[in-house]
Amino acid sequence: MNNVLGQIRMTAASGGDRAIRAGRLAEMIRKLGEYRWVGVYDVDEENVSIIGWNGPGAPEHPTFPITKGLTGAAIGQKRAVIVGDVRNDPRYLTAFETTLSEMIVPVLAPGGGRVIGTVDVESERANAFGASDQQMIEQCAQASLPLWLIR
Repeated sequence: MNNVLGQIRMTAASGGDRAIRAGRLAEMIRKLGEYRWVGVYDVDEENVSIIGWNGPGAPEHPTFPITKGLTGAAIGQKRAVIVGDVRNDPRYLTAFETTLSEMIVPVLAPGGGRVIGTVDVESERANAFGASDQQMIEQCAQASLPLWLIR
């Protein structure tokens, strides 16, 4: 895991095209847990916007208000939100018809201030994410911080 975190940190800090770096980060994270889809998002004062993803395709909502969806809950709480069956959560914004589980991990600015990004992990299986997945994705999100700091 430490080796992968080092690779994530290096990729995030490497400079160059952010969308390409974000796509690579999503791919590394996706392979770690053999997840179906991983997206990396920017968060500004009003909107959440996809930077890069890895999986079956682009999300249905590439940009949406920071108050919407499970992402809005993670941003508001400044902590991970995990839903085992999105069909039972009215906050869920459909990205893919086959998604059953989703985990959103916020990326906090240095000092734990505001949320500057998120890592979104989705699965076609219900209850796909446990405590070890959350811990792993939180570590990946922290290692990805240079993506938001080095533009």
